[in-house]
Amino acid sequence: MQRLLLSLLICLGLVLPATANAWWQDDWHYRKQISVDTTPQGAAIAQALGRTALLVRLHTGNFTFDGVKDDGSDLRFVSADDKTVLNHQIESFDPLMGMALIWVDVPSVEGGQRQDLWMYYGNQKAPATGSGQLTFDPDYTALYHFDGATGVPPKDTTAYGNNAQGAVGVSIDGVIGRAVQFNGQPLLLPASPSLQHSAGAAFTFSTWLRQDQASGEQVILARREAAISLLIGVSQGVPFVAVNDQRAVSTQPLNPGQWQHLALTASGDRVVLYVNGRETASLAVAMPAFNSPIALGADAAAGTFAPFSGAMDEARLSKVARPAPLLLADANAQGAESKLVAYGVDEEQSGFGFGSLGFLLNAVPLDAWVIIGVLVLMMFQSWIIMIRKNRMVSRLGAANEAFREQFARIGTRLEMFADDQELAQRLQHSSLWRLYLVAVKEIRTRREQGADTSSVSAATIEAIRCSMDGVRTRENQALSSKLSTLSNAIAGGPYIGLLGTVLGIMVVFLGTAMAGDVNINAIAPGMAAALLATAMGLFVAIPALFGYNRLITRNKEVSADMRVFVDEFITRLAEMHGEGQSGEAAHRRNQHVQSSVPA
Repeated sequence: MQRLLLSLLICLGLVLPATANAWWQDDWHYRKQISVDTTPQGAAIAQALGRTALLVRLHTGNFTFDGVKDDGSDLRFVSADDKTVLNHQIESFDPLMGMALIWVDVPSVEGGQRQDLWMYYGNQKAPATGSGQLTFDPDYTALYHFDGATGVPPKDTTAYGNNAQGAVGVSIDGVIGRAVQFNGQPLLLPASPSLQHSAGAAFTFSTWLRQDQASGEQVILARREAAISLLIGVSQGVPFVAVNDQRAVSTQPLNPGQWQHLALTASGDRVVLYVNGRETASLAVAMPAFNSPIALGADAAAGTFAPFSGAMDEARLSKVARPAPLLLADANAQGAESKLVAYGVDEEQSGFGFGSLGFLLNAVPLDAWVIIGVLVLMMFQSWIIMIRKNRMVSRLGAANEAFREQFARIGTRLEMFADDQELAQRLQHSSLWRLYLVAVKEIRTRREQGADTSSVSAATIEAIRCSMDGVRTRENQALSSKLSTLSNAIAGGPYIGLLGTVLGIMVVFLGTAMAGDVNINAIAPGMAAALLATAMGLFVAIPALFGYNRLITRNKEVSADMRVFVDEFITRLAEMHGEGQSGEAAHRRNQHVQSSVPA
């Protein structure tokens, strides 16, 4: 039994993972492991992406927001060498709602690999260092998160400062934080030197779109100068690109009401359109020169195209042609179902890692903790009972074995050991010794009352047997005491754990419905935490079941020994002092007397 419980404790200890030894700076008390996974199990990207602005989504499913400053200004991102600090920009950080969006500048993302970085936090004196100008490479000439309030013109994140002109649209929830809902008016980007485009030069435009109505031809981006033009739009829900009088139509439409990634690249004499990171159309034409404003969501010039009916999020313009793998990574990693970024364990500076178990425990809601607390009490209670009962039965069995060795020498002298104090001390745990003592006591009590114990009647023998059976019953009761607690743990533990799981799942689904986020990364930790209650219930019941069965078997063996001993002692008593035996002895004495008298 002790070996079984020790094995269970060792297995429980194995789930506590080891932690890394290196630490970046002592002023930061916590850190969290974050992995960029381009392997087939992750984002499945075989080509190298190079420098990438990685989106880190934090929510209560992967981060507790405990110990971090309210504005997230103490966040620091460090590469796996625990030395190189990475630039980052906080788009939004709300610990009250348990949500945060951070862009992290990863210098090099390789294809088909998993590379780690660390997010440090927990320094209340740390100043804010987040900067979009440093996080995004200088080839981005304009970048809009649309994170401002309604009525505020969208601001350019890059160092070029190409802030949009005019407050157009309504701020709504987007695929990444906030987005802009167009209202039929164009969102104008200024005609600045950084947005000027030379003939044949490289160019990239990318954004997230949600089309509400797919009727007619609608404009997403328009840039016109004299007789030349660049148009990106949708025709009956199908994206297209038009350079002057040449048009290419996508082979993949946009699904109404869904956020989808759209991108366009120009390099040399080729213009390519991408939907969700996949090439869907191309034109064999070089981009013309432009020095005019750019209109988003509608065409500033009078024409036949209707304004875009829908919303836009994370619009980016670059003076280079972004590679197709990077656009695919953006489409896969910036959405809610990203597999490019994996979130690992949280660790304390002391070296104790929260680990996967700690991460799981942090996600357990209060009501499930109550259930788990009850199960923990049941677990320790059942283990204490099993250990004590096992020790008791072991002592009793060993003492009974020693008594049997002594009783084998008793022969016809049934009372020879009753007054042996040394033997009584040795056999104090033996149930057979207590049965023996009560039988001898019954014989001596009758002798003291004047009864002839040399001739014991069948009724007296039966009375002695009843006294021994009474002691045997009390011994069996002592052996069976507290076993009902183990039975309750076996039967009730899984049901109590199931109750905790049901309550936890209800809380997870309720929180998901209120947040409107069906991301598996948001609900999986809560589901796992809810299942912890059922696992705990089984962890209570399974050892209790094995221990219960083992104790019942050993109790039956002891009970059988006592029953056999009672029968054996009563049989010897009847043999030595029964009425038939005594009468026969008296008859032999009379015959001897008569033969000795002279005739």
